[in-house]
Amino acid sequence: MTYKTDIEIARDAQKRPIQEIGAKLGIGAEDLLPYGHDKAKVSQSFINSVQDRPNGKLVLVTAINPTPAGEGKTTTTVGLGDGLNRIGKKAAICIREASLGPNFGMKGGAAGGGLAQVVPMEDMNLHFTGDFHAITSAHNLLSAMIDNHIYWGNELEIDIRRIVWRRVLDMNDRALRQITASLGGVANGFPRETGFDITVASEVMAILCLARDLADLQERLGNMIVAYRRDRSPVFCRDIKADGAMTVLLKDAMQPNLVQTLENNPAFVHGGPFANIAHGCNSVTATTTALKIADYVVTEAGFGADLGAEKFMNIKCRKAGLAPDAVVLVATVRAMKMNGGVAKADLGEENVAAVEAGCPNLGRHLANLKSFGVPVVVAINHFVTDTEAEVKAVQDYIAAQGAEAIECRHWAMGSEGIEDLARKVVELAEGGTSAFAPLYPDDMPLMKKVETIAKRIYHADAVLADKSVRNQLAAWEEQGYGHLPICMAKTQYSFSTDPNLRGAPTGHSVPIREVRLSAGAGFVVVICGEIMTMPGLPRIPSAESIRLNDDGQIEGLF
Repeated sequence: MTYKTDIEIARDAQKRPIQEIGAKLGIGAEDLLPYGHDKAKVSQSFINSVQDRPNGKLVLVTAINPTPAGEGKTTTTVGLGDGLNRIGKKAAICIREASLGPNFGMKGGAAGGGLAQVVPMEDMNLHFTGDFHAITSAHNLLSAMIDNHIYWGNELEIDIRRIVWRRVLDMNDRALRQITASLGGVANGFPRETGFDITVASEVMAILCLARDLADLQERLGNMIVAYRRDRSPVFCRDIKADGAMTVLLKDAMQPNLVQTLENNPAFVHGGPFANIAHGCNSVTATTTALKIADYVVTEAGFGADLGAEKFMNIKCRKAGLAPDAVVLVATVRAMKMNGGVAKADLGEENVAAVEAGCPNLGRHLANLKSFGVPVVVAINHFVTDTEAEVKAVQDYIAAQGAEAIECRHWAMGSEGIEDLARKVVELAEGGTSAFAPLYPDDMPLMKKVETIAKRIYHADAVLADKSVRNQLAAWEEQGYGHLPICMAKTQYSFSTDPNLRGAPTGHSVPIREVRLSAGAGFVVVICGEIMTMPGLPRIPSAESIRLNDDGQIEGLF
């Protein structure tokens, strides 16, 4: 049997005018700011008007560690939203926006797949409503103003060796990771070493996704540390006087984007911090607004539960006062086989023993999620090569762990194929059994927070940190930042910091390379192993296959 590609399915979608989608959630046409016929921003005045309403149920979708076999977390998020609507619940989904870098690199887009997609797929995976361009511009405005301040006399006495604010670009470009700027003589300023990060790693992105409103946005922007003086005292964005202009650039980007699924159900797509180098969740504004106008809100956290879900619980929920009513943990038979040692080329052959050997990765994520006090159900995202015996092996394993694993066929069947999961999610969410609590309290010392995550989530034996790292964390505590949560930056492919160590490894250590204070976003970034804040393109980037066909339609996006 041949299947249409994701982009072919998206192109054939029977989209409804965005005003009809908004009406499903009680958003009037006057409160939608249209970008064409099929996407719109929701006005701040509408958001303000619903704040006194009670919250609906919040459902988090997370996954095992990603493998080349694919897990389909976004696909399951979209499918579950459609499934909940199918069984009579007023549901909305909240996902992140796609970054251009991965789209033209290797990872692809972030709009779901098969019959469980959000549309317009091409727009979402490209420029969309311009939010990422606004974030890039705001970030680089601050970069320009820092260098300009130094050029015109450096009144703040910035030590140019200790400027920590880099530039950003929404593209994978390894050549820009480390550069020398301001060459060419006196007229161009003072030469210094700097570099670029990808836009989704920008603290401005993190702030946009955590800010409650424009006033909160500007205050957080002003609190960002951009450099240090010779006496090591910090220089803030507000000292450069860039926070006001940055807020102006971000004014429209702060408003959530409304689009629709293939089944014409509402979807908020807003913000896009990476989960391995930032907190990996869509915006607080989108999630909290959706909770006021829908009975159920299905959202996702990036990569595996050791990164995205941990940060969702310990950063986003802590900052926004949220608590998930149920969690869906996505896995595939194929990924279990890869964790069990099967090569990607051999995944089509039945191998129950390999499935069973790979299940401990799933089991560890399940146990970790339960430790937050939330009810969890496992979604087995069905692939056509799965056999009954392999699916049963996963279900039996999960049953032995005291949970349920439900096979889902939303990729091929849409909402009809995920009804069982939707009903189970309702049962869990309305059962009142969630007793959510973050992993650590605010007043725990920063290093102890790092060790808590490493030992309880990664199951590491130790954290390896130089004296300079420990001294830096202690200094930040003295400066009043000790209450902040930790944002671990590590590989998404393993519980460890070694991307090749699959399964549920033990006996490993977590080496800390450096720590960064994101004082505006409100967390401390702990960089482990070889994690990159500016990815590179693969040997054969997806960009080589992306083109316009003879009808002017986009080909090659996925």
